[in-house]
Amino acid sequence: MIFTKGDFLYRVGVPVLAIAAFFMLGLGPAEGGAARSGKALLVKYTAVSPNLQKNQFSAPIYLESSESQGSQKVDMYGIFNYPFDTITAALQSPVNWCDITSLHINIKACTASKTADHWLLTIYSGRKYYQAPADAYPLKLLFRIVAQQPDYLDISLAADEGPLGTKDHRIWLEAVPLDRESTFVHFSYAYRHGALANMAIKAYFATLARDKVGFSSTAGKNGNPVSIGGVRGAVERNTMRYYLALQAYLDTLKFPENQRFEQRLSRWYDLSARYPRQLKEVDKLEYLNGKRHEHLNQVALQNGAGR
Repeated sequence: MIFTKGDFLYRVGVPVLAIAAFFMLGLGPAEGGAARSGKALLVKYTAVSPNLQKNQFSAPIYLESSESQGSQKVDMYGIFNYPFDTITAALQSPVNWCDITSLHINIKACTASKTADHWLLTIYSGRKYYQAPADAYPLKLLFRIVAQQPDYLDISLAADEGPLGTKDHRIWLEAVPLDRESTFVHFSYAYRHGALANMAIKAYFATLARDKVGFSSTAGKNGNPVSIGGVRGAVERNTMRYYLALQAYLDTLKFPENQRFEQRLSRWYDLSARYPRQLKEVDKLEYLNGKRHEHLNQVALQNGAGR
């Protein structure tokens, strides 16, 4: 089966189906935010600490995912060995979010613009190869700093409507300091899709993506673990790509500003290469060359949008 520009596959290509958003199954901050607080996040840290120490990632990362009746949800938890103030400084800027998300192989460009008292991120998703923004699909996300306290950060991005009937794109990130040099981060992503998108999804995962898997596993017929595939596996892969983008961004802040872009690209690819079964798509040189061209497009778009 060949998918064309008009198909759902391209429209949602990024976070498997929409750069939608990470977090809480169709719930915006008003609905899903009651339990979100620094105290609650520290309680979660205590609960998942054993999983952070020993897991399939060989890194302090813990992932939870689920799907139900057209809804997808992934929650990632991890420890970053950077002070909380460093994390806050990086993530409170919508422009920095564009620099982070555009490392993702399916993100073709990202712009940040302010309208009245609101910030909007427009993320263009497309193929794994180089693609001009005009040939990709934009999703406008409302960027909000829900809470910014000395010991807690809560950021949300949301879009009620997405391409081809996708809805309730929700992304959010929480962070709390663990000590002076490390921070616990919760990265969440969720969205819903309708009947049209569901048909395209089923076709895609029955053909082109039938061998792709995520990071979680379930018991097979013989009792042995089987890696999660389908939409749930795809959402896990793409959430991991964003998580590694944040890691790459933080890891390269130590370089002079004029070197950071190239360092970020190389670092993101190397981090992703640790998980070849899930995340391997193209060779490093192809990724680097494509991203260099896409970055020029992003700069042009951003200059047109204004910061």
